[in-house]
Amino acid sequence: MQGAHRIDIGRPRRLALHHRALLPFGAALALLLFVVSGCQPGATEAGPASSAAGTTASAFVEAGGAFPQQWPFAAEDLPVRATEGMVATTDEYASRVGVEILAAGGNAVDAAVATGLALAVVNPEAGNLGGGGFMMIRLADGTVFAQDHREKAPLAATRDMYLDADGNVTDRSVRGHLAAGVPGTVSGLWEAHQRFGTLAWTEVVQPAIDLANGFEVTTRLVSTLDAAQEGIRAFPQGARIFLPGDAVPGIGDAFAQPELAAVLARLRDQGPDDFYRGETAALIAAEMERGGGIITLEDLDGYESVWREPVAFDYRGYTVHSMPPPSSGGLTMAAIANIVERWDLGAMGWNSPETIHLMAESFRRAYADRNEYLADPDFVELPADEFLSEAYADSRAATISPERATPSAEVRPGIDAFVDESHTTHYAVVDGQGNAVAVTTSINSWYGGKVVVEGTGFFLNNTMDDFAAKPGTPNQFGLVQGERNAIGPGKRMLSAMSPTIVEDPAGDLFLVTGTPGGATIITTVLQSIFNVVDHGMNVVQAVHAPRVHHQHLPDLVFFEHGGLRAATASALETLGHTVRERDPGPPDAYFTGGMSGDLQLIMAMPDGSWAGWSDPRRGGRTLGR
Repeated sequence: MQGAHRIDIGRPRRLALHHRALLPFGAALALLLFVVSGCQPGATEAGPASSAAGTTASAFVEAGGAFPQQWPFAAEDLPVRATEGMVATTDEYASRVGVEILAAGGNAVDAAVATGLALAVVNPEAGNLGGGGFMMIRLADGTVFAQDHREKAPLAATRDMYLDADGNVTDRSVRGHLAAGVPGTVSGLWEAHQRFGTLAWTEVVQPAIDLANGFEVTTRLVSTLDAAQEGIRAFPQGARIFLPGDAVPGIGDAFAQPELAAVLARLRDQGPDDFYRGETAALIAAEMERGGGIITLEDLDGYESVWREPVAFDYRGYTVHSMPPPSSGGLTMAAIANIVERWDLGAMGWNSPETIHLMAESFRRAYADRNEYLADPDFVELPADEFLSEAYADSRAATISPERATPSAEVRPGIDAFVDESHTTHYAVVDGQGNAVAVTTSINSWYGGKVVVEGTGFFLNNTMDDFAAKPGTPNQFGLVQGERNAIGPGKRMLSAMSPTIVEDPAGDLFLVTGTPGGATIITTVLQSIFNVVDHGMNVVQAVHAPRVHHQHLPDLVFFEHGGLRAATASALETLGHTVRERDPGPPDAYFTGGMSGDLQLIMAMPDGSWAGWSDPRRGGRTLGR
């Protein structure tokens, strides 16, 4: 930390419950017996449910809370603290770039743009120029903006383009040139900087160029390349760059990407014109023609990122701001939170059988509606007001039994009155003025469709798989989605990405949160909020805490490897849930060794400082100043 400037965050935060009566949850199940598993001693700052901010142990620990004995992440690590700004990402190089931009006088948007471009270099499995994402911005004056730079289907896309002659879904939506949507990242970062940035564009792009000219290979890069090398090897241009000598680089090796550096240099000098209309655009179009893809120069020239109205909802007096469709995050989180709010999670206990049962039942109902109704709002009318309404939450909550899990086959879409008229990474930034940015960006699977555009050094996305290639059939994340999210030319595919900013009951900035994780993004982000607001966790505990997930179909309560006690899993099975522990084996598109997500969390503290933490599941790093 440097300097003495303090940020005026306002009054100390306290848990503010609604004046709504909490529904009884029936006979209490045996609560978990907690045993502290952390091995790193030290004081931790309290979450908002603590009796006094700044105490030596959080309210969660004071109440006897701890993680399962076998859980690898400690509850007692000290958060990163800062007073003049903070950047939380999945990679130390990228976090350092963001902090250096803040130190140079840039604001949170400048730092977010520079960080995003740095991630495109050092985190190629998810950070990207060849994909898209969403950005939430909250300015120091309290105004909130949502920017959509999600990919779009090419104009030549057709509804059944991924089906074989028998009408079955092929792997063409997952691997290869045809899997790519029109990239939006470059447009989104440019538009955000043009609207809110303060430093020159050249200043925020240059650090990424420097990294592309060479950096030391990290453990994370080695692990993801090792997991994805078979797919990368199928396309020579990617293998040439990322598997030099037909092998994964070693930790500490020098790794340069001169073709990517040239693309970034053109971006620095020409802005997005090069990417969408110039030399880089021509290289993308040539790669499409060579590999049988359908993105054209017309598609690239016609791409535009969009500013949309943020989703805002209340949870126990806190205001949560998140992305609207084509992100499903904001509305689905609102639906879940409004149901859950009818019970007192804090009194029920963190990850007790009662709490997990309630969350799973709420998840399953909200996902049933998410999968049926949500899609690109430019193509279909959406029941957004219904997702946010008290009547919807009341009706869904009334169907939850405390004694029995509801089979997903019995949970139908619940907005009957509506009539239709027609691998990822996350980072969080705050600055010394109180501006905040949350960005989730993706190329979908790790290394996208495994295709590197010849002459550019970047991977293309495979986000076309986020459409319902065949409505009613699961995609790679197991999501069974409906007709409204069917493929259409120029349409944005539905996403679960949920960059989120939370204000406290006084209206001051409180949390900046988000994660990758495919279908688990929504439930992971919500659990980070529940952990802080309901269970009194600090940022370390909220990030480290084991997570559960349910998405309606498949009808399973997933939990992270080692994340539930056997007695808790057994109690859930007794209630009728089918509980599944994640496989601890090799990483896949959205889990690493049985773990979920890659949460990046920053919290405003009552003394005007920031507390932040990056998820150790994938080795992230938070830096402050």
